[in-house]
Amino acid sequence: MLFINKILVSIIKLLPQTIVGIFAKKYVAGENLQEAVEVTKKLNAEGIVATMDVLGEAITSKEEAIDTQKECFEILDAIEKNNLDANLSLKPTSLGLSIDVEFSYQLILDIVKYAHAKNNFVRIDMEDSPYTDSTIDVYKRIHEQYPDNVGIVLQAYLKRTYDDAAKLNKIGGHYRLCKGIYIEPKEIAYKGKQEVRDNFMKVLERMLDDGNYVGIATHDKWLVDEAYKMIDEKKISKDKYEFQMLYGVTERLRDKINADGHKIRVYVPFGERWYAYSMRRLQENPNMAFTIATSLFKFN
Repeated sequence: MLFINKILVSIIKLLPQTIVGIFAKKYVAGENLQEAVEVTKKLNAEGIVATMDVLGEAITSKEEAIDTQKECFEILDAIEKNNLDANLSLKPTSLGLSIDVEFSYQLILDIVKYAHAKNNFVRIDMEDSPYTDSTIDVYKRIHEQYPDNVGIVLQAYLKRTYDDAAKLNKIGGHYRLCKGIYIEPKEIAYKGKQEVRDNFMKVLERMLDDGNYVGIATHDKWLVDEAYKMIDEKKISKDKYEFQMLYGVTERLRDKINADGHKIRVYVPFGERWYAYSMRRLQENPNMAFTIATSLFKFN
């Protein structure tokens, strides 16, 4: 099945953007902020909170990074204006991390400072391994100044993650824990499905045992079930965790978690760069190709 899905990936990448856009609408909240606001309102009406993110990464100039910062300010303004139950996620490379770490730090610091003034929160996403150390360093520096307004993402498939969590726990890390989607070499990343799952649970347990807040970000029912067991056995208070999922993915499981009384947050991506986002998700998760192909078949 995986082989077939990889073939489908190659075919879908050759399709016009307008065709791929049919699929993307399910997973991207729109091309502009107002469309993302409307999606977030609907999620909030269902008792689901959100984190909003304007799509874009790996920019090539400081001017582009400054433009992205302005978009982040606009998201925080829109959240406040529309009284949304949502926060902001951002990708450090879209704010210049690959160009100048200090420059990027200052841009992100200003965003977190702005969020603090609005009693909101910023999640610094984790990208591929060349940026792991610099992302953690930026997070730690900002956390010193705004500990209640900034969080970070750690990826369970990286072999270093347990040690990273153990260190960050000492400063009261606020996490999103996910499996990880970037393609990394086997020397630094677990490749087996179950070994990634096992490390996820190992890291999650350490985070919870040390009293940190964790966004349990997964669409894997096995991990959800195991997290349920751990939360129950350890009697973890509901103010110490939440579940997180991508917009448009495993909605039945999302709704079950919500119905079970657990807080769940949906990642709401939007923006003109939806195509690059969709293609990256597809390349890193070929299993999505079958879903896309099915959607296109139904449309036709």
